Amino acid sequence: MPLANTVNLPAQSSPLGCLHHAPASVSHTRSTAHFHRRPAKSLRIQAVIETETQSPVTSNGSAARAGVPPGTPTVDTLDLPSRPRRNRRSPTIRHAFSETHLSPSNLILPVFVHDGEKNSPISSMPGVNRLGWRHGLIDSVREARSFGVNQVVIFPKTPEHLKTEAGEESFNPDGLAQRSIKLLKDTFPDVEVYTDVALDPYSSDGHDGIVSDAGVIMNDETVEFLCRQAVSQARAGADVVSPSDMMDGRVGAIRKALDREGFAHVSIMAYTAKYASAFYGPFREALASAPKPGQEGRIIPPNKKTYQQDPANYREALREARLDEAEGADIMMVKPGMPYLDIIRLLRDNTNLPVAAYHVSGEYAMLKAAALNGWLNEEDAVLEALLGMRRAGAELILSYYATDAAKWMNE
Repeated sequence: MPLANTVNLPAQSSPLGCLHHAPASVSHTRSTAHFHRRPAKSLRIQAVIETETQSPVTSNGSAARAGVPPGTPTVDTLDLPSRPRRNRRSPTIRHAFSETHLSPSNLILPVFVHDGEKNSPISSMPGVNRLGWRHGLIDSVREARSFGVNQVVIFPKTPEHLKTEAGEESFNPDGLAQRSIKLLKDTFPDVEVYTDVALDPYSSDGHDGIVSDAGVIMNDETVEFLCRQAVSQARAGADVVSPSDMMDGRVGAIRKALDREGFAHVSIMAYTAKYASAFYGPFREALASAPKPGQEGRIIPPNKKTYQQDPANYREALREARLDEAEGADIMMVKPGMPYLDIIRLLRDNTNLPVAAYHVSGEYAMLKAAALNGWLNEEDAVLEALLGMRRAGAELILSYYATDAAKWMNE
């Protein structure tokens, strides 16, 4: 006849009033052939009960356990079929499952150049200089290349006496931008050189397009000069021209102009979603390209809101993207970067073209200021910011941190 041995286990109460216990009774049924093992089993269970009963109790009523802080509650293991933390438990596992990767090849270094011989610091962008086009530019690009950054975009600071209301200096074959492009390609034939196509660095009015006396940015007339500017940059050796002006129809017009002049191999990176942002201030200081005050008989708009996008708008970016792709853009850009991650993702989900993001001067200045004050770990914060833009969908990121970021990645 089977014999039963039953041990009643006491319930334990947590500070929250929940009962955590083993089943009310544990029944062990054995045949007479195994009866001689029952006393040992009973002794072992009794020993466990005594050990738990005698364990020290903390102030919140929980039993103290080795390896955990005093006061840690004793609870039943949660019945969870899926525990995401299992896939984060070690550096090896985390790296294996990492969905987004950032490398120096994703970065483009923006450089400011001027006609002087010496580099000139930009006060609102500590660590960034206007580079002397003959020497400072070459030294800066050489350093970036040594860490794997082989893409650069040129922004010239045009001397004030060369600026005009129409911005004709923009397509001067011997202009500062054109000379800088030629020098870079002669020195580093395999470097990928991007340019900026817009009139504001050359305009005495400080706008991306020609301004009428009534204060209207003239779209079609501006596009004509943008085409001349892009062709002059291609002749100088540019690999990618980048219209940042936000005039309607400029991508298609520039594509036709380049093809007509024998530059079908030159790419276009369109500033597709360029917002009228407050984050451009340090850039405009670097190039002295902010809109100027109006004069008697001429109205100069105080901002660029009639052609750059409204920061409140989302769907408008998709409209611009569809137009740029249809007109022949090879790359589409979102500017600024961090405040517009949703727009980066919008473009990524609606085009097969590469998407770029501009980590702009104001974003750089904020991170740099926080780092200099000891409020942020600069390396960690910068790499996280860049990774965020990659995760949102950007294959290319223009950043003044490009060289430093690549250096940190190589350490």
